[in-house]
Amino acid sequence: MAYLDSGNGQSIVFLHGNPASSFLWRNITPSVKGMGRIVVPDLIGMGDSEKLEGVDNPDYQYHGQYKYLSALLDSLDLGNEINLVIHDWGSAMGLQYARENPERIKSITFMEAIVMALTWDQWPENARNIFQLMRSDAGEEIVLEKNVFVERILLNDSANGFSEEEKNEYIRPFKNSGEDRRPTLTWPRQIPVDGSPQAVIDEVTKNGEFHKESNIPKLFINADPGSILVGDQREFVRSWNNLKEVTVKGNHFIQEHSPKEIGEALKEFISSLS
Repeated sequence: MAYLDSGNGQSIVFLHGNPASSFLWRNITPSVKGMGRIVVPDLIGMGDSEKLEGVDNPDYQYHGQYKYLSALLDSLDLGNEINLVIHDWGSAMGLQYARENPERIKSITFMEAIVMALTWDQWPENARNIFQLMRSDAGEEIVLEKNVFVERILLNDSANGFSEEEKNEYIRPFKNSGEDRRPTLTWPRQIPVDGSPQAVIDEVTKNGEFHKESNIPKLFINADPGSILVGDQREFVRSWNNLKEVTVKGNHFIQEHSPKEIGEALKEFISSLS
């Protein structure tokens, strides 16, 4: 697995989701430079991390991804002052890692996160059809062949559009059609929606129950208008213990809308804990 690692002191770990990479955090990590050791992994099969072999490798599913990520975090000697900064699937796995290692977690900052099991009515209406398609047999064509998740969803979600260099960097890990793009198809099939997959529903539910009660300091970076952490999900996290909230502009990939505001909020939050 590939990861960026710089600085010393308390660990500040940034976890991305689908179909991104450590590149998602490029405009936010400078805000906390000098405040600790900054670690930014690429999930397995994504960014510069290796691709898994075979067709539809089951380790691209949630528990396989978590196995690789947690093993990496355990191997990096991150100490007992870990500040997690998490988004999308990185949030579900980060919340699980914090639940399983609470004594090592100093804080959690989360945004556009997966925090509970959902119904399709709780999923964004404008994205419902495409996600239902991805969870059907049509998913292979629209994602593995047409690269819809990267080129249609991610690259249409920024404040000012992307430069050619930025577009190329997001496309690069998934440039080749077929199995190289498999993680970007497996992930939407892992969303805990409409009663499946049960194994993911179980973990996400345990995460929510734990963090509702836990004393770990939390910063909720709310997105306006937001995409997946809205409505019932938003009200649920507002019930969590020891939670601060700030709001920034953006849809789902808010790092591409409000990096300066996210960075400032993160810096202020981590500074307040020292």
